[in-house]
Amino acid sequence: MRDRVVDTARAVFEAYGYGRIQTPTFEETEVFTRGVGASTDIVRKEMYTFTDGSGRSLTLRPEGTAPVVRAFVEHGMHKMQLPVKLWYVAPMFRYEAPQAGRYREHTQLGIEAIGSDDPLLDAEVICVLADLYDRLGVPGVALKVSSMGDPDTRAAYRPALLQYLERHADRLTGEERDRLRDNPLRLFDAKDERVRTIMEGAPKIVEHLSPAARAHHDRLLAALDGLAIEYEEDPMLVRGFDYYTKTVFEFSCDRLGAQSGIGGGGRYNGLVEELGGPDTPGIGFGSGLERITLALEAAGVGEDDGVLDCYVAIPDDALRLELMPLMRRLRAAGVRCDSDLRGRSLKAMLRQAAGLRARRTVIIGPREHAAGVATVRDMATGDQREIPLDQLVEALS
Repeated sequence: MRDRVVDTARAVFEAYGYGRIQTPTFEETEVFTRGVGASTDIVRKEMYTFTDGSGRSLTLRPEGTAPVVRAFVEHGMHKMQLPVKLWYVAPMFRYEAPQAGRYREHTQLGIEAIGSDDPLLDAEVICVLADLYDRLGVPGVALKVSSMGDPDTRAAYRPALLQYLERHADRLTGEERDRLRDNPLRLFDAKDERVRTIMEGAPKIVEHLSPAARAHHDRLLAALDGLAIEYEEDPMLVRGFDYYTKTVFEFSCDRLGAQSGIGGGGRYNGLVEELGGPDTPGIGFGSGLERITLALEAAGVGEDDGVLDCYVAIPDDALRLELMPLMRRLRAAGVRCDSDLRGRSLKAMLRQAAGLRARRTVIIGPREHAAGVATVRDMATGDQREIPLDQLVEALS
């Protein structure tokens, strides 16, 4: 299942012109404190950070965007044709309570498109993720979109939000009041229902968008309409990292229970500059591979119809040696096949074939070999047919 998800992601991403990038498993800690934001839960509570032999502070990669942007800056990719479009699949590490679909080490699929502020690129990035879920057959997927505005928006909005929150400060814990001072927008991302109730009455940033941010958001929505991608505007939507600007989006899946988020992302126009590069806009998304497979399994779809295309049962030791080249030709033709390597009886071989979920069993005993044929049994229906040995590779591939 995991391989099928990755293979499908590769095909979708490459169809949109994305090339693969691989970043190191660990980075200098500053990549995340500067990029993700010192006030975020990831930096404050969830990172695996250690000091190496030379005294440098290093951190196991907790998310995918900041490392890709660091590589973009370090390797001068801003000199390439923009936007630079990259995709990755990589393990991420976060110290959090393990639960279904959320692990301290998980695998994330993602893309980054760096070098354009066009809202049509935002729509394309969202479309890439929608196409991936559609190609995989992930059921019950819904999309929410919003905007985090630009610097002019934040300057106008922050005083209004702080004024509202100060009136409710007595209902906030000390940690929540710290968030209020550091980045009050982060309170929209709170999981505590008490805080969420407070934030439902707060002024929303989409009500304070600057003319430029409003025009960007409206053009994005028009593009999604043109692409026939269904969405809901959610003014409460705030992604978990400080680098987001303008477009933010999240896909949820109703098969995942209360923790329904399956993937999302947004625009990060200041991140390249924050990590030492030129002022360069960007947008991307991440989607947990485990969340995708969990959604597919919960819906009972996407299961492989067999680990093996065929199991070759040869109940004669001399024939097993003689027919090894046949097995090699089958595999060279792309046929996933296996055979007995313990000297089992034919009956035991058939049990092994069923246990390996082979779609077909190819039986070549002394009788079949003498006649120059193989008996091919469909393991789902039990139907059998004889195929000449010299036509077997072509028939099965």
